[in-house]
Amino acid sequence: MASSPAFADSTIDQLKEISHWVSSVLDLDQLLELIIDRATKMMQAKASSLLLLDAKAKKLYFKVAIGERRDEVRKYEINLGQGIAGIVAQKGEPLLIPDVTKDPRWYKEISETVGFQTRSIACVPMKMGNETIGVVEIIDKQDGSPIKGEDMKILTDFAELASLAISNARKINQVQRENRDLKEELSRKYQIIGESPPLKKVISDALKVANAKTSTMILGESGTGKELLARLIHHVGPRKSKPLIILNCAALPESLLEAELFGYEKGAFTGALARKIGKFELADEGTLFLDEIAEMSQGMQAKLLGVLQEGVFYRVGGNTRITVDVRIICATNRDIPVEVAQGRFREDLFYRLNVVQILMPALRERKEDIPLLVEYFLEIFKQERGCMDLFISNEAMQRIMEYNWPGNVRELKNAIERAVVMGNGKQLLPEDLLIPREKTVTSTFEAGITLKEAEDRFKKEFITTNLKHHQGNRSKAAKTMGIQRTYLSRLISKYGLIGI
Repeated sequence: MASSPAFADSTIDQLKEISHWVSSVLDLDQLLELIIDRATKMMQAKASSLLLLDAKAKKLYFKVAIGERRDEVRKYEINLGQGIAGIVAQKGEPLLIPDVTKDPRWYKEISETVGFQTRSIACVPMKMGNETIGVVEIIDKQDGSPIKGEDMKILTDFAELASLAISNARKINQVQRENRDLKEELSRKYQIIGESPPLKKVISDALKVANAKTSTMILGESGTGKELLARLIHHVGPRKSKPLIILNCAALPESLLEAELFGYEKGAFTGALARKIGKFELADEGTLFLDEIAEMSQGMQAKLLGVLQEGVFYRVGGNTRITVDVRIICATNRDIPVEVAQGRFREDLFYRLNVVQILMPALRERKEDIPLLVEYFLEIFKQERGCMDLFISNEAMQRIMEYNWPGNVRELKNAIERAVVMGNGKQLLPEDLLIPREKTVTSTFEAGITLKEAEDRFKKEFITTNLKHHQGNRSKAAKTMGIQRTYLSRLISKYGLIGI
């Protein structure tokens, strides 16, 4: 029997009302609940549900469930292609099953487990363009009558509204995420400042590797700008429109680091109240920057190596293979070959990550960039403080140029900020900087020796002074001198300083 004109008009009115919801309700979960609840009442169904598709895991999970067993139903997941909902999601075509007991495609486990008797099902796909993102289904009529063809038309309309709501929410989230990224980029001043040859070489190397998927390891002391270089590599490459995900490996213990990298399933451990997507999935088709990679435990190193070798991983507590396309950039301030030689960092992982290696120069190795950096930071903090006439005195600039900057660019930035905040608001003076005067290492040379002899004598005295200052600790001495520990060890052997 055809539907009456009054029923059709009522349906149109309700769909118009829901369309208004789609544009006005900002909470997506609330909106989807409203849509499916209204569909259930309009179609006088016993139960209904909206399932979303996890395309990577190839599973459907219940986003909304209406009916007397809704809480139990929400605990289940359905494989793509499994049961009526799984087949509709897989093929993207609607299905109307008048009697599920006579249909071999019926997946009865959920109904039987929760104690819900099911006779008929209508299920339609939710689509975003040509992509199926989930399904909406109703189960049985309250009066026992069969689900009809006109019900399928109404259900399809509701599915389209739900798809539109999700599409709008994704667009809003995308815009919000882009705005957050832009604000973060502006606030953190993601620029590499300098014109010195060492810095130009680093940038040139970064631009070369940007267009490849090659794993890149960035080395350098703390504060030299390794993260800035990673951002440059990402933003000038073909993945620039995709996510750049950053994770500091030293900030989390092993158990939390694994969950952050790979994500976890609901119930995987105490406190896992919902599924969490990990950094690898978030970085799909983009870049994952692993800072302080040498701080990663041996156990996590093995797990990371497995993912890089196999190209797949599992969420914590899950058994579904996840495949992603991620470009890896990592960084460390440690002497990574020494870490490998001493067994603290896996050699096989090192070779996997160290396809291209870029060394960020210390600030003392590019002192000609210091005036440019001072001008850049001073301009930022002048605007923040509203003291646009502030300038730096010649004496303060001289002090800055004489200082060795063991904390590199980060220390310089902090010093300028402190001077702007604590100074007189008119002129930056040496005492505003709070940087110590450098102790000069002096040595006298008599006439009559060759330049090579003088160089060797200076190196020997210089190394001896730094080793004694650090009580023979080669790693600390090498860091102070701005050289690799392995190179220092060779010099110690060359000049017979092993006993120091």
